[in-house]
Amino acid sequence: MKVIERPSPNQDARAGAPIDMLVLHYTGMTSGEAALARLCDPAAKVSAHYTIDEDGTVYAMVPEAQRAWHAGISFWAGARDINARSIGIELVNPGHEFGYRPFPQAQIGALTLLCRQILDRHSIPSWRVLGHSDVAPARKDDPGELFPWSKLAAAGIGLWPAPGDDAGETAVAPLLARYGYDPEVPVEKTVMAFQRHFRPSRIDGMADRETRTMLSGLIATYDAANGARA
Repeated sequence: MKVIERPSPNQDARAGAPIDMLVLHYTGMTSGEAALARLCDPAAKVSAHYTIDEDGTVYAMVPEAQRAWHAGISFWAGARDINARSIGIELVNPGHEFGYRPFPQAQIGALTLLCRQILDRHSIPSWRVLGHSDVAPARKDDPGELFPWSKLAAAGIGLWPAPGDDAGETAVAPLLARYGYDPEVPVEKTVMAFQRHFRPSRIDGMADRETRTMLSGLIATYDAANGARA
């Protein structure tokens, strides 16, 4: 894994918050260089700890001990200052605005290695490896439906639903909130974020049987993981 130092001035102190989240993004810009320039521009007031180009090159931008400015207005499991407690990684990809495309194997390979290193350094539970759309479902779509979440989970990075039981007409809002999604966001937006992460074949905000069954399986996996750590 090739790592290049590309320091960003856009950072500040974590003020004692624990590092217990990993948040993945896409850059959503026309090129990797344009994204790097913006992440280093003091006027932009955005940054990430790392950016990974499509060829697998990793740019180290903000020290992990510092707070990078990547999540914006966000929420997870009761916390609202996600930047203070997370590591943020940007993946170079034009995003939905400029020609969203699959993430190359070299990029995902570098991401997998980097995530493993980060998880070795910090106590980040599997259910707190998230996408920007998970922590900001009302306004963000990244890293999007083409991101290979299941592949990362198979490599020990993030949580993936176990086979679930038919959830019938189970209400989804309490289960989504139990997992960590913001209960104040309209449920359709939250369902779309869940689908984008766990059921990317159809993202319609409808809590159909497949969505409810996958959510039930995710909560069962989450409960088992919590029990194993208790």
